[in-house]
Amino acid sequence: MSENSRGGMLVRAIETCIKPDDAALAGLGTLFTDDVTAWSPNLLAVGLDDLARNLASREATFSDVGIDVTSVGIIGNKGFAEFQVVATFSGPFVINDTVALEPNGRQLLLGAAVIADFTGDKISSIRAYFDDATLLEQMLSEKV
Repeated sequence: MSENSRGGMLVRAIETCIKPDDAALAGLGTLFTDDVTAWSPNLLAVGLDDLARNLASREATFSDVGIDVTSVGIIGNKGFAEFQVVATFSGPFVINDTVALEPNGRQLLLGAAVIADFTGDKISSIRAYFDDATLLEQMLSEKV
């Protein structure tokens, strides 16, 4: 697989994980291996089914989502990307069975970086890094 196609796959994976609509969730297997591991400050998924479940639970949390991927690099079997996300906090953010943050209607801004490992032509591991304290601060601020 060429670096360009891996770079494109990494961008699609970022978009899928941030904007997980039904079509994107149905196509997870075209991007990720069955035993994929995914990690971010507020997500841990082991396996494709676990990733799909985690992403589906967040589908209604944000609306008006915009993603700006500012850089992508591929070195061997590793991919790197930096991006910004703008989204409206419009649905509950479920933390666990008893805790959820209620939406405040505010537009959130988040800068992030991702590192991915490729096995063959799919992503076998993906890790996202961002400032979750700043995200929570925006989610907990006064309603508009």
